[in-house]
This record gives sequence, structure tokens and C-alpha cells, in this order.
Amino acid sequence: MTRKTVTEQYPDAQPDLPPRTRGVIALFEENCTVCMLCARECPDWCIYIDSHKETVPAAVPGGRERSRNVLDRFAIDFSLCMYCGICIEVCPFDALFWSPEFEYAETDIRELTHERDKLREWMWTVPAPPALDPGAEEPKEIAAARKTAEKLASAQPGPQEGDA
Repeated sequence: MTRKTVTEQYPDAQPDLPPRTRGVIALFEENCTVCMLCARECPDWCIYIDSHKETVPAAVPGGRERSRNVLDRFAIDFSLCMYCGICIEVCPFDALFWSPEFEYAETDIRELTHERDKLREWMWTVPAPPALDPGAEEPKEIAAARKTAEKLASAQPGPQEGDA
């Protein structure tokens, strides 16, 4: 109260936002398994998902074929969304993230339904997660990947003595 207020001259001067600002929801499509948890848990029913089943051939001879869901449409109607973040929290495969992007106004309310292409573009604006505690254990995914890489590296033959 003792300082003079300063008005930011937006859009000429961009606001200085905190690093983990919640702006818009971004989609990492490769992680989406079409489990529909985000759409079911959304209190506003603003997430629209369409998919179809595909048969995947057996990985090994004599194995059985498997079916998997393939994402056809993933859209979020931001005119309905209340930005609660429930969809991001319930996603078991980390396919949804908060992006700090906030400039997505439209002149027509019907254009606020953003399809997966637009949601994918915002994925590249998502900041990296905060660093782990130095004393914390290494994540099991990284430990497993490192172990596999070391096993593959030791299985490859090194250069022979007669090679030049």
C-alpha cells in the first residue's frame, strides 16, 4: 500500500509470469492411451475423445493378436472449461500438462474448442518439471533404461586387435 501502483501496458509489454503458471491444457499425444479418465472425471464435460480399435499382430511367433485403442479426436472446449486441473491430475500416463500459454482468445465462442493439433502445439511451451531432490532415489524408469543401455553396450563386440 505504500508503493505506487504500476500498470503493465499489455500487449505491448508482456507480463512477467511465474515459471509454473497455469494457462492452457496441452496434450502429449504419444502418451494418450484413450482410457477416457480425463473425460469421465471432468466436471464440465468439456473434453471430447473419439477412438477406434486396431488389431496389433503378435510380437512373437505363436503369440496372440492384441487390440489397442487409437486416438481419432481429442478436443477441449475452453469456453466450458473451468481450469480445475482434474483431467491433468487423473491422467495415469502423463498425457496432459499445464502450459503457461494464455493468449488464445477467439472472436467467436465456437472457435474455443481446440482440437488435438492445437493442444499438441502448446505441449512445446510446457516448462520442464522442477529438479529432483539431490538426495532422492533415481526414478525406476531411468534406472531400468540405464541398466538396459549398459547391457546392450556390453553385448556389442568391441574393435578387434587386427582391425585398422
